Amino acid sequence: MQVTGKSELFASGPATASAIVGGVTEPVQTPPLRFEGKDEVFAALRAEGFRVSTPCRRVVEALFAADDPASAQRIAAAAELPEADLSSVYRNLERLEKLGVVRHVHLGHGPSLYMLVGTGEREFLLCERCGRARSLDPAELDPVRDEIERRFGHRARFSHFPIVGLCAECAAAEQ
Repeated sequence: MQVTGKSELFASGPATASAIVGGVTEPVQTPPLRFEGKDEVFAALRAEGFRVSTPCRRVVEALFAADDPASAQRIAAAAELPEADLSSVYRNLERLEKLGVVRHVHLGHGPSLYMLVGTGEREFLLCERCGRARSLDPAELDPVRDEIERRFGHRARFSHFPIVGLCAECAAAEQ
């Protein structure tokens, strides 16, 4: 399969939804929405013309209760929604992502994981041996990003896919 660059969704400007390019989802480009609590998220949804249904409310509450990125299945379980409502969970996550409330990240070979971004974007390091993921403020990776840009002319982001390698413990065990 040949990838020609941007999908048609991105051709006319910033994306408002995930697109599939070359078999891989591309992240939403909506800036993160700043918020501190659930009520601010509900108000933002209503301001955009969305109804805050019971499944939506429960998904948002489950995201606030999660202490790390969570799969849609884990969010559905925490929201106490029946397995049949998994499509509703995905629809709500997509809506929240378009609004800038949620981001999804691919950590390893499992499903996409979702997290709130009310306090700002996060980027990740992933250990390929033990699977431990470390969440970082993007500024912590600026020296790496600057070096990639200096050497290759490419401005890297590590919020959709992590930097993969070995954590300190696994690297030490390898020696």
